[in-house]
Amino acid sequence: MTVNEMGKRAKEASRVLLTAESSLKTKALYALADALEANCDYILAENEKDLQAGREAGMTSSLLDRLALSEARVSSMAEGARQVASFQDPVGAVLSGSVMPNGLEVTKVRVPLGVIGIIYEARPNVTADAAALCLKSGNAVILRGGKEAINSNKAVAKVMREAVESAGLPADAIQLIEDTTRQSSIELMGLTEYLDVLIPRGGAGLIKATVENAKVPVIETGTGNCHVYVDEFADLQMATDIVFNAKTSRPSVCNAIETVLVHKAVAEKFLPLMKQELDKMNVEIRGCEETQRVLGSCVVPANEEDYYKEFLDYILAVKVVDSIDDAIAHIAEHSTGHSECIVTESYSNSCKFTATVDAAAVYVNASTRFTDGGEFGLGAEIGISTQKLHARGPMGINELTSMKFIVKGSGQIR
Repeated sequence: MTVNEMGKRAKEASRVLLTAESSLKTKALYALADALEANCDYILAENEKDLQAGREAGMTSSLLDRLALSEARVSSMAEGARQVASFQDPVGAVLSGSVMPNGLEVTKVRVPLGVIGIIYEARPNVTADAAALCLKSGNAVILRGGKEAINSNKAVAKVMREAVESAGLPADAIQLIEDTTRQSSIELMGLTEYLDVLIPRGGAGLIKATVENAKVPVIETGTGNCHVYVDEFADLQMATDIVFNAKTSRPSVCNAIETVLVHKAVAEKFLPLMKQELDKMNVEIRGCEETQRVLGSCVVPANEEDYYKEFLDYILAVKVVDSIDDAIAHIAEHSTGHSECIVTESYSNSCKFTATVDAAAVYVNASTRFTDGGEFGLGAEIGISTQKLHARGPMGINELTSMKFIVKGSGQIR
């Protein structure tokens, strides 16, 4: 089936979803979740094919971790769908209403976006998360994953399509492009007749290519050059714990940190504490001259490019700064606007940081790893929007809707 034919089918399915009862969508989501768990062995067997191909291709351990599914991860995908199912249906929700002096009743309500395209890389959990969120918000979805996860994605999509259809909704509400060549991406980016919005979810290269080449509207997501700034008034043990968690708990995801900025007043004490903890996971430190002076020859000299890089690996850039203003300036220059953190016991410095730093999520004394739809109470997420129009931060069901005005009159003319 061509991408254009998939677009046509998705548009037809979106019209059914537009008027589908909330109870029917909920039923389909619970069926989808149950089917994922019931078919776990099949999904894992297909995932193993992708993992084996990845190993043979020399894929890094962090990328293999992104690709890998397990019984626990499949259960988590199912639980995410159930959580989304339990949320109040956003479609038809009244956002505001008023009666004009001429008697017109003007009501603003939520409506689905229509047909959503998702381009993503080697994370098969995105297949389930995106489908669940789109279904709940009344949207049809066309999924285009990377070649590294094609067997996993095909298995997950097959299971979900069958479950949705058994619940009484069109199977074409969820479609997966199985052609993983560049051509299919180009066709999806140009599907202006059927696609209402395109959401890229992956590395900087994928997002940049989508934003620059798409002919349909794009919601930019997720490149995560995230920072932790350790202030001169920081609790240094707390800072050590936060840095360790934010870097090593899962370095391949967009809310992991890539750079630590350290105030010069605490560098002598903090840097050895941080290194001792990071050594447990063999994290490579790329540091400025002052970091090298404090920690010695074990530090790889950092260049300017390192401070712009999303490593997605056990590599951390470190820089000692003279002040909180220098830290904020560094973040403004190098951040991708995803998640930024200050560790401090100073209320005034925390307020200055949260007011000044321009990012989708700004933290005080907590790991950036919490930037996630589930952790923010949104259930599964479609991605982390780093732009400012329409949606910003973790995108849940409300962010997958638009609005329209319904105007009722009694014969008024203008």
